Amino acid sequence: MKFRPLHDRVVIRRSEGDLISKGGIIIPDTAKEKPAQGEVVAAGPGLRDEAGKLVPLDVKAGDLVLFGKWSGTEVKIDGEDLLIMKEADILGIVETTAATGRQAA
Repeated sequence: MKFRPLHDRVVIRRSEGDLISKGGIIIPDTAKEKPAQGEVVAAGPGLRDEAGKLVPLDVKAGDLVLFGKWSGTEVKIDGEDLLIMKEADILGIVETTAATGRQAA
């Protein structure tokens, strides 16, 4: 199935959280906190301003983003758990450095 979000909505795949704590304790799925970071899978075309001009979104498919803990609506598409949220719920884009592949500070 193909899913295309409307207006300023974005589809996000959550990043996998750590399975082991810093102290070495294995955390079961039921107890671990869901990460507030994920990859944009699809983005809508944007919103229209008062003049009717389309204002595109700042995020695009493939961007790694941070979002609020309680943001979005959880959905299951083709057996995959995804989030749908408005672009305004996204706090920022995580940029990685090309040389190391690590997240920039």
